Amino acid sequence: MTEANETRDLLILGGGLVGMTLALAAAKKGLSCHVVDRADPAELTAEGFDGRASAISTASWRLFCNVGLEAALEPHGCDIAAIAVLDQMKPGRLDFRPEPHEGTLGRMFANRQLRLALHEAAAKEPLISWHAPVTVVERHRDAFGVSATLADGSVLKAALMVGAEGRGSPSREEAGLKLASWDYSHRAMIVGLDHSKPHENVAWEIFYPDGPFALLPMLDGPEGQHRSALVWTVDEKDAAGVVKLSDRAFLAEVHKRMGDLLGELKLNSTRSSFPLSFQHTARIVGERLALVGDSAHGMHPIAGQGLNLGLRDVGALVEVLDEALRLGLDLGDAQVLKKYEEWRALDSLMVMGATDGLTRLFGVPGKAASAVRRLGMSGVQRSGWLKRFFMDEARGVSGKLPELLKA
Repeated sequence: MTEANETRDLLILGGGLVGMTLALAAAKKGLSCHVVDRADPAELTAEGFDGRASAISTASWRLFCNVGLEAALEPHGCDIAAIAVLDQMKPGRLDFRPEPHEGTLGRMFANRQLRLALHEAAAKEPLISWHAPVTVVERHRDAFGVSATLADGSVLKAALMVGAEGRGSPSREEAGLKLASWDYSHRAMIVGLDHSKPHENVAWEIFYPDGPFALLPMLDGPEGQHRSALVWTVDEKDAAGVVKLSDRAFLAEVHKRMGDLLGELKLNSTRSSFPLSFQHTARIVGERLALVGDSAHGMHPIAGQGLNLGLRDVGALVEVLDEALRLGLDLGDAQVLKKYEEWRALDSLMVMGATDGLTRLFGVPGKAASAVRRLGMSGVQRSGWLKRFFMDEARGVSGKLPELLKA
């Protein structure tokens, strides 16, 4: 930790998974930063599994390894060996399974384990000055630098401000960066499940008109319990009723949608829910400002790519800033930030467009629509190059990858 009044290279507002990964990645390139977050780290890393988990793609895993997190995370990740896609449990299953030499499609981690590893690494890094829990009362950007004033009156200064606060980013709002957004009128129900049958490292994506019903493989519990994380999308008008269900009634509804895929079911965490919406910021940079993660783009969890998209932002921004540093350029220079924005524009728009398209395609009700979808899935199942395209997207290895996301 350092004195609050020391001017650093970056002022990262938001110390979540993306913000803290950015701080560590920047530190590996010799960039110093202030990280500011209003949440209490002790609460975020408290004991117990709350059902929240993230699918970490192959490319994102490489990023974690390249910033020194491999040893801390390796024991806690569950490989995703395959993804199975179904339309309402009807015939016509679509399978994505890489060849043995290609490795996995990703790994599942409880969000708590990701936070623990990030927080422990950040606490040991002298180039990271971490301020949490604190409240930012004023942000300032001008031609000479940026600053954030905290509720206790201390002022943090840097060359570049990075907005990593999430979907409601105050940094984005204050900068006047316009947001395209719409509400899906759906809510995601999240909980951890114990089940009698092993998941065999398969992630299940079962589509219903109300939205996807995803079962994501997790490591077995301490007593050998087979475990998965459930992300169940329900219509907003039904959400309140689902939340109020008893555990027994909730499990009965879950069983209706997945049948006997995983055998007998039990809940192993509290249930939580959050509304689903689409958010895309056309401009992700401003004067001495760059946006990363959900501050720049919020998407439906249908393909589990939200966090991975944010981690690609991290890799690209750090690479652009590292190049600027080596050339002796100001980190907040408009041309430096333009390079970051142009790099990320196409990738983020393609991933978000595909995710939104899938959500709408599988949301069309009726037998005819289901038959057409299953015909299309059958075509993809038989097409080697299409399956390869979708698997490369899932693993995050398509397009121009930042160096930190390469092996």
